Amino acid sequence: MISQAELILYKSPQPSPLQPAHCNYCILSASSAKLIAISLQGIFHPTMRQSFSFSSSIFVALLLVLAVASITPRADARAFFIFGDSLVDNGNNNYLLTSARADAPPYGIDYPTHRPTGRFSNGLNIPDIISERMGMQSPLPYLAPENTGQRLLNGANFASAGVGILNDTGFQFLNIIRITKQLEYYQQFQTRVGSLIGEQQTTQLVNQGLVLITLGGNDFVNNYYLVPFSARSRQFALPDYVRYLISEYRKILMRLYELGSRKVIVTGTGPIGCVPAELAQRSRNGECSAELQHAASLFNPQLAQLISDINSQLGSNVFMAANTMAMHMDFVSNPQAFGFVTSKIACCGQGPYNGIGLCTPLSNLCPNRDIYAFWDPFHPSERANRIIVQQIFSGSPQYMHPMNLSAALAMDTSRT
Repeated sequence: MISQAELILYKSPQPSPLQPAHCNYCILSASSAKLIAISLQGIFHPTMRQSFSFSSSIFVALLLVLAVASITPRADARAFFIFGDSLVDNGNNNYLLTSARADAPPYGIDYPTHRPTGRFSNGLNIPDIISERMGMQSPLPYLAPENTGQRLLNGANFASAGVGILNDTGFQFLNIIRITKQLEYYQQFQTRVGSLIGEQQTTQLVNQGLVLITLGGNDFVNNYYLVPFSARSRQFALPDYVRYLISEYRKILMRLYELGSRKVIVTGTGPIGCVPAELAQRSRNGECSAELQHAASLFNPQLAQLISDINSQLGSNVFMAANTMAMHMDFVSNPQAFGFVTSKIACCGQGPYNGIGLCTPLSNLCPNRDIYAFWDPFHPSERANRIIVQQIFSGSPQYMHPMNLSAALAMDTSRT
């Protein structure tokens, strides 16, 4: 472990052997700084080198002062922070004692390493593809032991499969990172980064960062409709439950703002009544569950209105509403138009529609994941995720409101 006193921070507009590609900031050990010192000394005339021969400790201190003074985040390479559930979790649950895990084959079969990573996908998930489109490294899971030092400056993924807006959602999965804990980790992250680059630069890193938050689906599938006569369904009629969820979501979004987030994509729920898991349990002829689709139809418009209200309250378009219901329904209702053979049967699973349980080494597995809209009983395939991300970047107001991500990033560029 390199101590803080040994860390040198520097910023370069282009990748170099000492700076991984797409890194906003880089941290060098004292030994690396000495290599720079030797290279710099080679530039000077021999008669100058004697006067230039600082001790390594003084040289390191000088570089630290100069580097910290000049560090400024770039608009085209920003930190990325992810909150939410299994649609965006990239491995945090691997470090928890929970049944909500994707750490066994064939998960990850199309990931670059062809190994499971904790992503509930055959390959890349939505945060990965957003990072890819922006030319950035995809942030590591916050709980990953290697997520320290320089890597923290790319941001972090705090998401945890099974969670919802409510802390009682996903109780059956035991140890998961509830959204309140994810926000606590976000605050802890800022303290950790502050010890590396200082409070002012950390505030700038967070303010200029991009946030993606995905919540809501589990509050229906793994709470209200989890079992007949669930506790929440006995407590609330559906319209009242949706209003309660929206009121709780407001607190979460405002907390993100209080913690410095200024560019936040908020996804609605997808077609939760049309996923293979629900078809297997509720459908006779492959039709979507009307009850779950009705729940989503109540929730999503109220979430969009909440985001408009908060933006008006703040006097700034901090939050962007992603209509993931419409994004999904495009290929769910007409899969052939998007190159899929089916949007009803999962690529990996068992039982009707391959919709029972999760994907395991013993599950049915399709040979070509690119022609299936759903990878497993609940989660889109990588190719479907790419269609969703395309709409996040360039979708019309039907899909992204008040603006798409490309427009939001262009506004940042015009200010620089």
